[in-house]
Amino acid sequence: MLAGSTGYIGYRYLFNGSNIVQCAHKELEKSSENNYFDWNKLLSYLSPDLLNLLAAITAAFVVALCNLSIPINLQHVINTILQFARDGVQYDFEKLTKPLSKLLVLYLTQGISTFICISMLSKVGENVAIRMRYNLFSSILQQDLEFFDKTRTGDILQRLTTDVQEFKSSFKLVIVQGLKNATQLIGGVYALYNTSPEMTAAVAIVLPTIIVIGSFFGSILRKLSKEAQEQGTKATIIAEEVVGNMRTVRAFASESVECERFYTEIESNGLLHKKLGYGIGLFQAGSNVFLNGIVLGTIFLGGQLMTTSSLDPGQLMSFLMVTQMLQHSLGQFSLLFGHYVKGIAAGSRIFEYINKKPKTLLNGGVMIPFHSFKPEIEFKDITFAYPTRPEQIVLKDFNLTLPPGKVVAVVGSSGNGKSTIASLLMRFYDVNSGSIRIGGEDLKNIDQTWLRKRIIGLINQEPVLFAMSILENIRYGKPEATDNEVVEAAKIANADSFITAFPNGYNTVVGERGVTVSGGQKQRIAIARAILKNPAILILDEATSALDTESEMHVQSALESVSNGKTVLVIAHRLSTIKNADVIVVLDKGEIVEIGDHNSLLKKKGLYWNLMNQQASDKAKAA
Repeated sequence: MLAGSTGYIGYRYLFNGSNIVQCAHKELEKSSENNYFDWNKLLSYLSPDLLNLLAAITAAFVVALCNLSIPINLQHVINTILQFARDGVQYDFEKLTKPLSKLLVLYLTQGISTFICISMLSKVGENVAIRMRYNLFSSILQQDLEFFDKTRTGDILQRLTTDVQEFKSSFKLVIVQGLKNATQLIGGVYALYNTSPEMTAAVAIVLPTIIVIGSFFGSILRKLSKEAQEQGTKATIIAEEVVGNMRTVRAFASESVECERFYTEIESNGLLHKKLGYGIGLFQAGSNVFLNGIVLGTIFLGGQLMTTSSLDPGQLMSFLMVTQMLQHSLGQFSLLFGHYVKGIAAGSRIFEYINKKPKTLLNGGVMIPFHSFKPEIEFKDITFAYPTRPEQIVLKDFNLTLPPGKVVAVVGSSGNGKSTIASLLMRFYDVNSGSIRIGGEDLKNIDQTWLRKRIIGLINQEPVLFAMSILENIRYGKPEATDNEVVEAAKIANADSFITAFPNGYNTVVGERGVTVSGGQKQRIAIARAILKNPAILILDEATSALDTESEMHVQSALESVSNGKTVLVIAHRLSTIKNADVIVVLDKGEIVEIGDHNSLLKKKGLYWNLMNQQASDKAKAA
């Protein structure tokens, strides 16, 4: 039944529609202001592959030198053949053997070096992309939840995928072609000077013009490239949002509306990329006009020099070949510049998140020894507002103590801060004022990873399952758990019977977000996950809300048995599930208005009594 299953977690080495889009645009514009390219970070990614990079660079130099040497050797071959024709004698192939042998060696060396350069640089590029993507993903996972509240998922995915791919491609292309063409340019100018200083001087006159044009177009192209990448992110945001909420889109028959929203963004993206293409094309076309003018001028001036015997035909042919090579190299620089601009823009967006420091560190802090740990929780003078809504106070002067081993339930109407208490206890957010203490230690001093991995277990109102097997989903809270432990936890959560009914049993893949199982089944799998973790403190945030009456009874009984000896915080809307709680806390507008057990609160005939009567009346009407 459990054959072939493996643990999931493992630690690796370093490393309203239009309003939503408008908010996303503002966040993107804000983040782009802080973009910068971290050259030191790039060097750290390159250092493990330094030898491979040096091999690629050396090979690129060899290719360039071969490209420079070929015209020079052809010069001798051409002059020798012309000499035979002029003297009217038969070819003496012995005189051609040496220069032709040199050409053969140059061609072979050129081919081998090209292979070494491309293969080594591909290896370096892929390794750098792996390190960059892993560091980016790792940095994102280290961020506070406030970051995820403010950042669109589509923007994060864009940086993890498209931006990394764009940077990798640009990096490899710019390095291999840039080094080769730069070497050819420098060596070509030297070769031209040795061949004919007069024609070299004429060629050099027009080069500053090309440089000025390149600088002018460069600033325009950099701006267009950044705008195009940001616009592409906006389209990704819409696509991610729509695909992730497809059932809602289908329920409201909003397919055409979403297509129109998406088309608006990709149309804008297309226009920006067209402008970028026009700019690069204009730059390259202008460069080619100047460079072809150089060739024509070379032929004209070379012909004049040949009439004065200052230049022989072989030298003119060599000069033209080297000039053509320089033309190609300079033309490549215009293309490489466009790739460089795109790569720098993509890299800047990547490094922005890699270098982003979270407000609180996941690791580092107090880890209380288990033998002395006392699962007592104290909320003292808590005031809190969510970072995205700082003007809206959710909890004000909140005080509550959860005795060790007791079940404390928090009830109240929606929007009164019940689930916020659970979020603060998990330290998803820090309080604005006041303190939370666990086991006598301030929560801010406790190691967050230790707290969530070993001490607190959470079952959400809307449980999340990953696109893997049921076994791996249950084992998510305790990667080292055996198969038997997983099955036992599932039995306690009343999940084993429906799991074994699947053809693949515990190896059944639940699909993205658990789409292939029902809401109640998903909830019981999540409960089994928390039971397997066996935490000292258990948070049940509407944990049985998705269950039918029969399943709720079984799971409620299981939760009561597994909660023995644990400190349990229950966030409840269905009051029938918390009658047996040791303490019931009634919230209204973020403040505690009543506290006591079930019977004492009913006798007060206050808010709790009203809530009980209202739910009883709603249940009677539904029946």
